[in-house]
Amino acid sequence: MNRPSGPRRAAQLSESTNHQLHMYALAASAAGVGVLALSGPAQAKIVYTPAHVVLGNESYHYQLDLNHGGVTDLTLSNTYSNDIVRWFSYAQASPARGNVVEGIGRYASALRPGVQIGGRNHFRADGNLMAGTLYTYSHNQSHKTGKWLNVHGRYLGIKFQIKGKSHYGWARLNVAESRSRFTLVLTGYAFETIPGKPIIAGQTKGPDDPSVEESNAMPNQPTPAPATLGALAMGAPGLSVWRRKEPVVAIASSS
Repeated sequence: MNRPSGPRRAAQLSESTNHQLHMYALAASAAGVGVLALSGPAQAKIVYTPAHVVLGNESYHYQLDLNHGGVTDLTLSNTYSNDIVRWFSYAQASPARGNVVEGIGRYASALRPGVQIGGRNHFRADGNLMAGTLYTYSHNQSHKTGKWLNVHGRYLGIKFQIKGKSHYGWARLNVAESRSRFTLVLTGYAFETIPGKPIIAGQTKGPDDPSVEESNAMPNQPTPAPATLGALAMGAPGLSVWRRKEPVVAIASSS
């Protein structure tokens, strides 16, 4: 069988086929970019839990589970006691074994909003006294101590363990003293999901989380779905199917 000599001539594709191949290339490129974006590093995320827990002026304890993992990370205590010589009351934050609270000496720090928790801050397992008052009958005198005496909206810095890795978090409290007895109110707590990453006192969202206002400002916006080879092979009609999505429902979290 004789074969034709000389170079072959390239076959000319129809305009319709050429257009479909061009659209296929664009769609495949877009899908590849999406896959690369999804394979990036984990983003920081703050998990915030609003609360309203009142510890009155008797002996009360509250076991705080920062990450809802079923393990107590910190115990808040409000204790009152007396004997024939004296009476005393105190509020303290006792971290579970392996955890610590931010403080200096034996006193837990009452952090203001915006303070960074983590890094080189001072954390102590035994620095857990928040506020205390002591009255002695013989001297008819009372003594008060602690960083949490009559404060509102202050933050307790916490370093705790999740599966053997250190995470930072905070607990927001109000502490009031009346007649030498305390009332503690826990109003919320949060932690950073990235191990070793500091958190800001009062921070309820990570830098990559959209705010509630942003989410509500963009209702029912379509989000591209993963492209299938069948849809890509369809060319332009396939792209219209690929782009058709259910509306995004914005969920506003309490803060």
